[in-house]
Amino acid sequence: MSTINCKGKLLDLSTTPVVMGIINITDDSFFADSRTKQLDAIMDKAAQHLAAGAQILDIGAQSTRPGSLTVGENTEIDRLIPAISALVERFPDVIISVDTYYAKVAAQCISAGAAIINDISAGDMDPGMIAVAAATKAPYIAMHMQGTPASMQHQPHYEDVTREVLDYFIKKKAECLAAGIKDLIIDPGFGFGKTIAHNYTLLKNMDAFHILDCPLLIGISRKSMIYKLLEITPADALNGTTVLNTLSLQAGAQILRVHDVKAAMEAVKIHQYMKGL
Repeated sequence: MSTINCKGKLLDLSTTPVVMGIINITDDSFFADSRTKQLDAIMDKAAQHLAAGAQILDIGAQSTRPGSLTVGENTEIDRLIPAISALVERFPDVIISVDTYYAKVAAQCISAGAAIINDISAGDMDPGMIAVAAATKAPYIAMHMQGTPASMQHQPHYEDVTREVLDYFIKKKAECLAAGIKDLIIDPGFGFGKTIAHNYTLLKNMDAFHILDCPLLIGISRKSMIYKLLEITPADALNGTTVLNTLSLQAGAQILRVHDVKAAMEAVKIHQYMKGL
């Protein structure tokens, strides 16, 4: 599963990893510089990401940081649909991923021009999501999360985090295939119901996830596993992000979800050059 079909645009992940640029239409994201609510600002952020080399734009309208509050599906729709419509009009070839765990939001965003569904709950928060992903034929990003954004960092616990997350995805892949999903992408869910030690253990053992035979998306950009370990702020966590993105590429990541596209693209370019030697 190294090529995904994004509304007729085939995205080949078999040779060169791709970079997904984050666009947050919210005032509550953990990284302040990623907050973008006005349409002009959204267009500017998209243009910056695409010029820097992003092949996917991941657009979300609700913060999922630890302790965040739910805004509801109607608010997400009100924020997302105008933005997606404007992006498709201005950038006709853009591949848009919609970051939502609501089936209704995903369905309407795909109709408006989005091509990928990025669900932090892998269908666990809205049982209708997997059916929507199958019906729309959209590539489906399933992420692992212990708990919900409001509760996930309240003493997360695992006996063996790698085994438990892998077992979760073995079952989730079977569920998605049975529903008719053709393009499934796996996201281990760094920072979602995991301690710093859990996150780094997963990163160290990423090779284990290749048994799933699905593209692997890694989203670690400026997260607490970086800034808490280094005792800095998210604003100062770009260097640490690049280090972890590079380690992820070495472990076989095929999609990097990032705030800083230029730095990620440079990591991909250097990694690819090293592979070719």
